[in-house]
Amino acid sequence: MATETAIEVPAAEAAEKQPHKLERKWTFWYNNLSKVKQPADWDKNLRKVYTFDTVEEFWCLYDQIFKPSKLTTNAEFILFKAGMEPKWEDPECANGGKWTVNSNTKANLENTWLETLMALIGEQFDEAEEICGVVASVRRQDKLSLWTKNAANEAAQMSIGRKWKEILDVNEKITYAFHRTREDAKGSRYNV
Repeated sequence: MATETAIEVPAAEAAEKQPHKLERKWTFWYNNLSKVKQPADWDKNLRKVYTFDTVEEFWCLYDQIFKPSKLTTNAEFILFKAGMEPKWEDPECANGGKWTVNSNTKANLENTWLETLMALIGEQFDEAEEICGVVASVRRQDKLSLWTKNAANEAAQMSIGRKWKEILDVNEKITYAFHRTREDAKGSRYNV
């Protein structure tokens, strides 16, 4: 009768084969605004695509799908924390706003998108709990928008804006605007 021999796998090798878990789950979304007939219907084509929580899943998705250069005009790729919808009406986003960076070339948009994605999933922001996600919008003037939860928290917003500007290594001013036009927020903007 043959005896089974256990094969020992070194701990380091076994650890390498395990997926690398992220701090939290993230969800990719897609929105094709070119099919929208009325501005009020902007979210009719908003689709949740995939939720992931490992480094390996992220790179597989990014390499195969989620590059802004693959988008048609008037479309968006979005990365938000799982459980949040990329809408002003989502309770997590309702009192927030967004930092915006314009892009003058597709290559620039591609680079700033990837740098932002890695900063988000890599938890590079001190105020990570304040961040909802990021939207890459392909338009005549492409742009990235980093959405946050609490627009009134100026200290957190300024910290996020400064950190994002540093991550992207941009010289021009970036602007933060409140999502909703409210009497108490009228004209409220931050700049770094």
